Amino acid sequence: MKAVRIDAPGKVSFIDIPKPTPKPGEALLKVLYGGICGSDLGSYRGTFAYFDYPRIPGHEFAAEIVEIEDNDKGLKPGMIVTCNPYFNCTKCYSCERGIVNACTSNETMGCQRDGAFCEYITMPIERIYDGKGLPASVLCLIEPFCISYHGVTRGGVKAGDKVLIVGAGTIGVMAAIAAKAKGAEVYIADIAPAKCDYAKETFGLAGTIVNSSEEAFTQACNEATNGKGFDVTIEAVGLPSTFQNCIDAAAFGANVVLIGVGKKNLDFNFTLIQKKELNIFGSRNALKKDFIELIDLVAAGGVDLEKVSRDVYGFSEADKAFADFSANADKMLKVRIDFSR
Repeated sequence: MKAVRIDAPGKVSFIDIPKPTPKPGEALLKVLYGGICGSDLGSYRGTFAYFDYPRIPGHEFAAEIVEIEDNDKGLKPGMIVTCNPYFNCTKCYSCERGIVNACTSNETMGCQRDGAFCEYITMPIERIYDGKGLPASVLCLIEPFCISYHGVTRGGVKAGDKVLIVGAGTIGVMAAIAAKAKGAEVYIADIAPAKCDYAKETFGLAGTIVNSSEEAFTQACNEATNGKGFDVTIEAVGLPSTFQNCIDAAAFGANVVLIGVGKKNLDFNFTLIQKKELNIFGSRNALKKDFIELIDLVAAGGVDLEKVSRDVYGFSEADKAFADFSANADKMLKVRIDFSR
């Protein structure tokens, strides 16, 4: 079968690999749709922290069950499903305490182990979730929504909060959607005005902040909050400067959430954390309950996820999809791959 592989920064190839055979407790899946994540883009660019070359990317996907043994989850051949792509060791201290998303030996598909950008994959049955009738083109967007939703949950976002999302990429926009769904007044910031405007107009956000300079950012935050600062700030980029933005824009006693992943260090006056008595939360991956809750939410018509993605490529165009996304990241949100073409 065919698979897509990132061989080195900026280099994508198509390779032939054996079609997998499911082991006991696993199912054979035919991949239908996949999403190029920000981490996949970072891997393509050589900037993502959790990646080794060469590697088959992809952990956002929807698939059809081809073969599956009898199970107590009601999963059967022909069903359209998505999966939890974060493999935990079950033995470390995090796993012992149920914090499986932060397993110390975590292996995420497409990052620390080969991913789903193949014609067929096998998955443990316990990691497969019924798509509840959602089309594959939508179901492949559930995993990134889970990443954002988990971060919003970590930040304790509630109705009436003023929330700032720094980063208007897919994860940032989905975090804005999740925060708005909880009743918050949501603002989004980015260096790309077009992405901010699209997010505001499409999803009814309270406002946008164009992060063109430190002075402009500070002034816009003060205007949005009457100088009080935001109740919750969420970093969805992975740069030192954007994390600093979140610290600076946070109100005294606020929650700050870091979702973005990067390689660079930040040198800053950490006493600001003490002075403001900030609560700082890391947010990694997502949990089973996030997948279940969001599949139900989207299936019930609570969120139109397809508006997050305007660009779809065929499987045979995967190399072009990566190159185009890298060249136009300031304009493109979620890029999807249709494995049927």
